Amino acid sequence: MDLQKHAPVQDAAARSTATRTSELRASDADRDRVADMLREALAEGRLTADEHAERVEGVLAAKTVGELDVFVRDLPAAHRDRGPAAPAPNRPTAGAVPLEADENVVAVFSSAVRKGRWRANRRIHAYAVFGSVEIDLSEAVFEYQQVVIKAFSVFGSVEVRVPENVSLRGTGGGVLGNFEVHTLDSSEPDAPVVYVDGWAVLGHVEARPKRGRVVADLLDRVHRRVEKGLRKHL
Repeated sequence: MDLQKHAPVQDAAARSTATRTSELRASDADRDRVADMLREALAEGRLTADEHAERVEGVLAAKTVGELDVFVRDLPAAHRDRGPAAPAPNRPTAGAVPLEADENVVAVFSSAVRKGRWRANRRIHAYAVFGSVEIDLSEAVFEYQQVVIKAFSVFGSVEVRVPENVSLRGTGGGVLGNFEVHTLDSSEPDAPVVYVDGWAVLGHVEARPKRGRVVADLLDRVHRRVEKGLRKHL
């Protein structure tokens, strides 16, 4: 094989891929990632306060990934190779999660819902008996790195929704029922891991990511946008 002939082709393919990536629409998670790099650069003295404020304003207004990259192109954090995160284990770490439930969610001939901005406990037990339970962690505050949800469904349903940037594992089963967990691996090494276990007896248990939802510090994001508004008025 003539490597010299193939190298330009490979370089062209890499440039084409990079171009397509830079043209992608930026998400709130992308903006938060770049804002974190700018805060780090400000703390290290690489940026002045005025430079930091100017770049943050540009980050909030950026529409594509390529526009975001411009603001951190000259910072070491943008070129740091973190490497791929190791897959989450299939079982929680021994002793990290208590054997007793921190919270019980019960629906007997009824429905029960946990959603919105709430604090996820280390162990949650969900019981659906001729009823339905919905546990939505897409906007939850994760104070612990490992969360266990023990789901029991008897002629009922338990639905678990998680953000797209956490890891999700399942080890339950079904008896004339359906127990389904959509396994998910986060690219972040310190991302929370949600373990769904239990049984579905003539019932249904399902756990999957909620599209478009990610773990983020919403209060910090609001604070930055308020600062931007104040700067415009001043």
